[in-house]
Amino acid sequence: MNQTLLEAEAKSQIPDTPAPPERPPAPAHPRFAKPQRIAFVQACWHREVVQEARIAFLAEIEARHVPRSAVDLFEVPGSFEIPLHAQILAKTRRYTAIVAAGLVVDGGIYRHEFVADTVIKALMDVQLRTEVPVFSAVLTPQQFHESAVHVEFFRKHFAIKGVEVAEACAETLLSLERLRGQVAAGIT
Repeated sequence: MNQTLLEAEAKSQIPDTPAPPERPPAPAHPRFAKPQRIAFVQACWHREVVQEARIAFLAEIEARHVPRSAVDLFEVPGSFEIPLHAQILAKTRRYTAIVAAGLVVDGGIYRHEFVADTVIKALMDVQLRTEVPVFSAVLTPQQFHESAVHVEFFRKHFAIKGVEVAEACAETLLSLERLRGQVAAGIT
């Protein structure tokens, strides 16, 4: 048999592999009328877990037309320090939004529920006082053990929260942009 015939026989014996599924088209996110600048404040406590929120946030916010260069990153020791930094950043009027990320767990001198409640309330106060929206990916799990399984679970969870906080940030900024435009035009 000649070589071409052998190759044809060999190919006929290999089952056809299905083509990989087509990726759905990326969603078309609306563009902003004005440039946005975002401050991302991250607690360093459990950095290997919390950084997953930052990584996912940056990817998602970029997909929503806010370039990576328009996001300034700030690190603080723990979640308890986030509100003061958020307030000072908001008062600069440089940022159209501030995003906070941290993991509050059992231990230390404070009860974790107290710290989490205090941080969330303070972040809300910052945004109401300054009219700069503040978003939180500060999480307080009921149980956190520094085992490999728990750390991996919460890394994945923080990645999901990073996407969610980017979605909320972008949608809120778009909504505020429209609302402020309507107010300026005397429509609202």
